[in-house]
Amino acid sequence: MDQSKMHRTGLALYPGSFDPFTLGHLDILERACRLFDRVEVTIARNSEKSGFFPTDKRKALIEACSGHLDNVRVVVFDGLLADHAARSGASALVRGLRQVADFDYEFRMAFANRRLAPQVETVFLMPSEEHALITASIVREIHRYGGDVSSFVPEPVLRAMRND
Repeated sequence: MDQSKMHRTGLALYPGSFDPFTLGHLDILERACRLFDRVEVTIARNSEKSGFFPTDKRKALIEACSGHLDNVRVVVFDGLLADHAARSGASALVRGLRQVADFDYEFRMAFANRRLAPQVETVFLMPSEEHALITASIVREIHRYGGDVSSFVPEPVLRAMRND
């Protein structure tokens, strides 16, 4: 299908911790941007978890990685995603499915969010094959042991990881 003729509609939230933001995340974001008028990358602030990058650094890195997309904004939020989605007027939540193992968790979360915010649909997008096995936890593990993560993360994230 000619992507220039695709109909985009409404606001979609793309939630996650994005710690770090990977090429797989970017792939899903670019796909979502073709489907929706506006996409908000929604970073959940989790006070019980210390991240690889602080939340504000993740926000800045995602903004740097998505600068070529004119319909993206990046927001940090506290609380329930369903409440944030309802307050922001979102019509959809975008979730990436890399493999079958993701489905069980995402399926349960989609039903919970539907119960809490029935007006918000969950949309599942698949990354390209080359990014299907990338996870932030794998990237963190490779980096911890000095491995090369350059094929897993966008350039701004790579620079930040090297300066870590």
